[in-house]
Formats: sequence, structure tokens, C-alpha cells
Amino acid sequence: MNNLEKKIVYVDMDFTLCDFGASYLQYKQLHPEEAFPHSVPGFFIGLAPTLGAIETFQWLNEKQDIDLYILTAPSIRNPHSYTEKRLWVEKHLGLEAAYKLIISPNKGLNKGHYLIDDYTEGKGQENFEGKILQFGSKEFPDWKSVQSFFERGY
Repeated sequence: MNNLEKKIVYVDMDFTLCDFGASYLQYKQLHPEEAFPHSVPGFFIGLAPTLGAIETFQWLNEKQDIDLYILTAPSIRNPHSYTEKRLWVEKHLGLEAAYKLIISPNKGLNKGHYLIDDYTEGKGQENFEGKILQFGSKEFPDWKSVQSFFERGY
């Protein structure tokens, strides 16, 4: 199958692949004086994967009819986020996945069929031309439901 026939799927990182919320709360408990924990160097590299994220990402990546990318917005308050997100991808998904990492403050600039993201607007998602699978929503509460969507056909 050539690349023009494949479905382009983007996966967000924060609150989707990565458990941003748990790390944020944990950091705030340890350092209540820090207004923006995600502005602290080392925050992004230390994020744990969301339950089922790694397995579902790998499953999607093995599908012959999907061209899979990671699409994440940077933390403008933390210039280290660019490097840390890249290192997180290599650590949890492998070096090959780092070649498919896109860091952009405007997700609406990317063309594709599906965007798996916890938000439907705010970082350009509202301008994304494809379908948004809102991770954490009633329809897609977890990675198992995302995988089921793609198993049913799309």
C-alpha cells in the first residue's frame, strides 16, 4: 500500500500518550509554590505513559493502512519541553517513533484523517480537517476504546 492510500493518524502526547495530570498534581503537592510545574526542566521527560497508550500506539503503528504520527504542542513556558518530549518518545516508543514526532503550537496546520487528542480546541484542533477522537471523552475514555474504533473499521 502506498502512502497516499494510508490513513494519516496523529496522536497527542499530554493527557493522551502521557499521564500529564498525575505528574502535575504530584509536583504541586511536593512544590506548592511552583505556579507552573510544566515550566520546570525535567517535568516532561518524567511523565509516565497513560495506561494502554504504548500498546495501542504500537498496534496502530503496525497497521499497514495507517501512517502514524505524534503531534504535540510545546510548553512555551518551558523551552526544555521540545527536547524532553523528543527524549520521552524515544524512551517509551523507540527511536523510529521520534522520526514521526511533530511539535507544533498549531495542530490545525497538519493534514490528516484522525487526531487522537484530549482537547477539541485550543491548540488549533478546531481547524483540523479530519475527525478528532477526543481521548478521555465518553466515546473514547481510554486506549481500549480507541483501539476498538480502529478495529471496527474507519
